[in-house]
Amino acid sequence: MAIIVEHEKRVKEILERSLDVFVEEGYEDATFQKIADKCGITRTTLYIYFKNKHEIFLGSIKQLLGELEKSILTLMSNKELSASEQLRGILSCLVDSCEQNSKLFHVLLTYLIQLKKTGVDPRERVQRRVIKVRHLLNTVLIRGIRENEFKDLNVAEMNQLLYNLLESAVFKISVLFQPDIKEVKTALNLAVDGFLA
Repeated sequence: MAIIVEHEKRVKEILERSLDVFVEEGYEDATFQKIADKCGITRTTLYIYFKNKHEIFLGSIKQLLGELEKSILTLMSNKELSASEQLRGILSCLVDSCEQNSKLFHVLLTYLIQLKKTGVDPRERVQRRVIKVRHLLNTVLIRGIRENEFKDLNVAEMNQLLYNLLESAVFKISVLFQPDIKEVKTALNLAVDGFLA
């Protein structure tokens, strides 16, 4: 059992530290050796845990999203919050995460552009990674409608509006390098206000 725990702990540490390498170097210039150096291990040891840089990058993104999902689930488990308070908290958490990981989003954008050049649909890849978050948003929206806190609107359209505003935040941060997210939070809050019954 201790070996499994140590293995999981080591994988988590590698994924966390590798994010720094991807942010500092960019996806293309990050190498297995640079990641191993950052983690204080040899390349041979790194190969025990991961096949290639791509697998590490996707694992890092998945781990980051997993931590974000945990934060969202914590907000959702607080039944003292109304649906609109939960929704505002979730959206704020998502925007704050975008701001905190702005350099990573720039690397991710470059990675997605490279995928597009190879004929891979980047939209499909992004949708796979955010499906859980979108499902959690749906859960709160449905709760708000059932409790008559939100208007009886189309949940998919409500979710899409919020998602588009979040995409705007990522674009402003990673492409336009505008780290001030007040406008995005204001727009998201206005959208939530528009949902209220």
